[in-house]
Amino acid sequence: MVKRFFNFDPILFVPVVILVILSLTTLYSINFLYFRNQLIFLLVSIVFYVFISFTNYRVLKMYSIPIYIASLFLLFLVLLLGIETRGSIRWIEIMGFRIQFSEILKPFLAISLASFLVTRKNNLKHFLSVFLFLGPILFLIFLQPDLGNTLIYLFVCFLALIFFGFSYRYFAYVIVPFIISVPVLWNFLHQYQKQRILTFLNPTTDPLGSSYNVIQSLITVGSGMFLGRGLGQGTQSSLSFLPEQHTDFIFATISEQFGFLGNLLILVCFAVIFYRIYSIAKNSNDDFCRIFSAIVFFIILVQVFLNIGMNIGIIPVVGVTLPFVSYGGSSLLSNFILLGFLSAVRTSEKESDILQIR
Repeated sequence: MVKRFFNFDPILFVPVVILVILSLTTLYSINFLYFRNQLIFLLVSIVFYVFISFTNYRVLKMYSIPIYIASLFLLFLVLLLGIETRGSIRWIEIMGFRIQFSEILKPFLAISLASFLVTRKNNLKHFLSVFLFLGPILFLIFLQPDLGNTLIYLFVCFLALIFFGFSYRYFAYVIVPFIISVPVLWNFLHQYQKQRILTFLNPTTDPLGSSYNVIQSLITVGSGMFLGRGLGQGTQSSLSFLPEQHTDFIFATISEQFGFLGNLLILVCFAVIFYRIYSIAKNSNDDFCRIFSAIVFFIILVQVFLNIGMNIGIIPVVGVTLPFVSYGGSSLLSNFILLGFLSAVRTSEKESDILQIR
């Protein structure tokens, strides 16, 4: 156990620490209350990370089905007992804290999806069964409605199937019907979701309304230039022109305060994290460990792409946080649990290899 405690991965640990420090520094400049709450969330997340990192991944595989069923139950519970905020029911309040289960369930569903894929074979029947497996999860999250997390789960599923090695022609059986049904699906979107997509296509249509967030984000990103305006000196963020500057648009806030160098630091940190997780997946001898590591890679990658993409205006605003950087206990806890599971998988496999050598 002592060996496990000190067997942390510095290549993975250091960039995460840098991102968290950058997050806390930025949140302190925005509002001390955000800084204090995020610090509490961080301490709780670290406790979960340490506890989970001691778990044997074989136990996780054993309980993958109960984890999946519990996930369905919790998402259904959100629709029944959740708190409505801005037309969405995504949170349940427990002891004064709002918990977003669609965020926290990501690492647990990664376990379930990896366990499910391990038992599949490369044929059309098993390919389609993956969508039947994840379909109820996607449907319940979409009903909240939470378009951002729905897209994350959907993209991660597609990337995991590609990584697994399914034939590319199988994807046509899903993509073609989806394209055909787009006009029908459009009617199920809420008005603000439709407006976000239309705004993305033409940001200048309503600069004081639906286009406001995107335009202000672009102005904020550009105003930081190379070195930034300095901590707490950004006009867009300090004067509250930029909405959600501590959550969805924290990348733009950091860009204004720390400039291009701040953005570069974020990108370098994530590049190191991606490289390390890729190395873990590549060097794994166990199918479950390899697939799970790849899913962790895809979950973080998709979140980073969507968040930074909407901050710089290349994709519609979908309400996705930046891992380890954006304010929010559910997001931070989810990502630390994800790394805790990854650490458990990596350590357990390493110990198994040592026992086999002996």
